[in-house]
Amino acid sequence: MKNNWIAIDWGTTNFRAFLMQESVQVTQINQACGLLSIEQGQFSSTLQNLLQPWLEQHGALPVVMAGMVGSQQGWREVPYAPLPCDIDNLITRTLAFTTPWGSPAWIVPGVQGMSQYHQPDVMRGEEVQLLGLAALHPANEHLVLLPGTHSKHATIVNGEITAFSTFMSGELFSLLSQHSILGRALPEQKESEEAFLLGVATALRDAPFSHLIFSARTRRLALEIQESHVHSYLSGLVIGYELKALPAGQHAWVVGNPALIARYQLAANQMDLNLLSADGDACFVTGLSHLFNRLQGMQK
Repeated sequence: MKNNWIAIDWGTTNFRAFLMQESVQVTQINQACGLLSIEQGQFSSTLQNLLQPWLEQHGALPVVMAGMVGSQQGWREVPYAPLPCDIDNLITRTLAFTTPWGSPAWIVPGVQGMSQYHQPDVMRGEEVQLLGLAALHPANEHLVLLPGTHSKHATIVNGEITAFSTFMSGELFSLLSQHSILGRALPEQKESEEAFLLGVATALRDAPFSHLIFSARTRRLALEIQESHVHSYLSGLVIGYELKALPAGQHAWVVGNPALIARYQLAANQMDLNLLSADGDACFVTGLSHLFNRLQGMQK
């Protein structure tokens, strides 16, 4: 069908594809087959296999991709668009090609710039969510948190991404909980709001982060947190420390999945921060729909 197309978020660890009917999502595919699990040269065949049911039903549908699929380790490297960046900047730098099975395909470039801490910074995939948020919730300015493996804090002014900074919160939690002494020899972990909020409160102390995280061990030894609540405490520490970058009383959006949004909002409530929530998938497909419509228009 001529109005069907496929939106893809292909990251480092996960793959998500959305079968679209114009700007409406019909169904989706979620697989743990990110870039790290794809051998070089196998991106095309992997994608064709993943999309085969849709391709058999609808033919060689257009495919629009964002995320790490456009990185140096991805299918095809697409150079970043510089800050400030709006939809026009992304359009002009989007890579167009045809897949071996005949689908017209595009890869969105991602964005690079200097962070608020004067360090070079990059994003791939989040720029699409930011465009989608601006379209779904119009405003002159947005401050946005995109939590995840590499969380982003971004500013949008009149639909243009003007600044962002990366916080390795998700990856830090994974490393600390799975590959450090803090997570060694723990029993099965259970969610604890009390331990999480204690971690948030600890993160607010005026002390180096490398010192604060050791308290995940010492509080356990001192019987201040249960062994089954160490991950909750660590999560609070990491998220609380990330949110310290926002000034008290700050109004911001948090974009992601419901479970992760709930954690950030719980921490924010303790820190006098006001976070409005927006569904990450909805923002992604909206942003990519706007890009696809423009790309299609350029072909006519």
